[in-house]
Amino acid sequence: MIDIKKGLENLKQHIKIAPENPGVYRMIGEDGEVLYVGKAKNIKKRITAYSHINKLPVRLQRMVAQICRMEFIIVENEARALLVENELIKQFKPRYNILLKDDKTFPHLMIDVEADFPCLRKYRGSRKDNNKYFGPFASVGAVNSVTDILQKVFLLRSCRDSVFKNRERPCMMYQIKRCSAPCVGKISKEDYKILVQDAVDFLEGKNAKIQEQLSEKMQEASSRMDYETAMLYRDRIRALTSVQSTHNVEYAGIKSADVIAIARKNGIVCIQIFFIRSGQNCGNAPYFPMQTEDAEDTEILEAFITSFYASQKAPDEIIVSTSLENQDFLEEAIGTKIRTYQKGGKASIIKMAENNAEASIERKLAMSASIKNNLEEMTKIFNLPRIPQRIEVYDNSHNQGSYAIGAMIVATPEGFDKKSYRTFNIKNSAITNDDFAMMQEVLTRRLSRMTPDNRPDVILLDGGKGQLNAVHEALADFDLNGITIIAISKGPDRNAGKEFYHIKGRESFELPYRSAIAFYLQNIRDEAHRFAIGTHRKKRAKSIYKSRIDEIEGIGQKRKHDLLNYFGSAEEVANASVKDLQKVGGISKKTAEKIFNYFHN
Repeated sequence: MIDIKKGLENLKQHIKIAPENPGVYRMIGEDGEVLYVGKAKNIKKRITAYSHINKLPVRLQRMVAQICRMEFIIVENEARALLVENELIKQFKPRYNILLKDDKTFPHLMIDVEADFPCLRKYRGSRKDNNKYFGPFASVGAVNSVTDILQKVFLLRSCRDSVFKNRERPCMMYQIKRCSAPCVGKISKEDYKILVQDAVDFLEGKNAKIQEQLSEKMQEASSRMDYETAMLYRDRIRALTSVQSTHNVEYAGIKSADVIAIARKNGIVCIQIFFIRSGQNCGNAPYFPMQTEDAEDTEILEAFITSFYASQKAPDEIIVSTSLENQDFLEEAIGTKIRTYQKGGKASIIKMAENNAEASIERKLAMSASIKNNLEEMTKIFNLPRIPQRIEVYDNSHNQGSYAIGAMIVATPEGFDKKSYRTFNIKNSAITNDDFAMMQEVLTRRLSRMTPDNRPDVILLDGGKGQLNAVHEALADFDLNGITIIAISKGPDRNAGKEFYHIKGRESFELPYRSAIAFYLQNIRDEAHRFAIGTHRKKRAKSIYKSRIDEIEGIGQKRKHDLLNYFGSAEEVANASVKDLQKVGGISKKTAEKIFNYFHN
């Protein structure tokens, strides 16, 4: 039986002084722990509901019992209350709030409509300008699919501005009829603007109008016997028709809506969200909220909507599988309609989202069972003190000592915890060809920031006995109690499945060939390798856009641009004489001598 008298009395004392304004409230327990963060249109009215103990689920009764004090933040409106609540939940992670584990952003399509020759590109991030954004899309693949259609139908450029400004002849995209080549004047600025507007109309669902216009232009070109132009219009019409034929009739007429459904099984709750824009399904994504014990579907959906739309732009309509208790508040805060449907096309889409949520739970249960079995087996084989809750896997990557990085991935009983992934730029340039020394630096830096919350149970190294000994030597001054360090090295002929495992104080050994535990350890080792290689390649690719010219004092972006345009590359600039350098507009004799001396002294 929960003793709630003291907490309830504290709650009632705060109800007396609570403001009758929109805002955010915090329930605080012993030692200043934030138990719960909530929002309300009327704070006093909202927290009064918690005093009706018998109407609360057991979870919230426990919360009320622990209340020592409360704090209130008055805000100007519901939208501000939603944002403040979301910020505080992320900061404190209260134990009685329903939390979203994943706070990812989704890709969009962007057209910089105010440019002379607007570009079509993928985009992630905030939208603070006057560009046109379309989406979100659930995956990069979905964005690429729509981009491919837009290029076929509307011939918009997708190249970087630096490439666009420096082209002298059309690129391959023009040759394969995916671009109108505005870079070299193959289309006028006015005609290109028409293509851009047509693309915007298409993305806003005005397909019929565009097809009529294209048909008229094809007929006009054919009438004047300009058959080549007529064929171009014909190809664009075909591409547009192919898109329309793949549309699901149930999405037709839906301009902008997110469909959100909830399902639960075996204690797991899944929320599935479908993105529908301009009659097209732009993909779907599952979410598995945490701390949902005893929470009703309505409460979970409201918590999800609050968190999700604090960082995502809301569509014209949000369609939910269950009616919401605080629907009016959320509509005012988010600035959109929230609806549920019992029949018709939208009801069938809700059912589809529910089915996807159930399927996501089934996959998660199957995956969790597999991981649990592997971790139990791992505990026995490696004599671990307990089933590992946090496995950190490390790998290095470099190119003959250049762009050296260390990478760490984290595996848990829930799967890969990608929010905890980390990369380490190797600071000591003298060791970038020494894998042992690199690993020593990475592990030393990592464990120097270890806390009780991020303390690993297992450290898995990509390497052999030498790597293992080097790491133990580097970590001699750290408290490794309860941490098992394992090195995994390639087997004969680098054969996957025949790796050797090394632990201090034990003989090296193999795992049963093609066993489940062997596959599991290979998988998490390969994930670390993938992450390390990917990070290394990004770092190397980024360096391509840098130039030694950047290091010359007094040479800004314009002069750098003029030098590279004139000579073609930084190497040619380095080999140029003072006289040749002066031929570049804006480069005086003094500046030319400075550039020459930089490369030759």
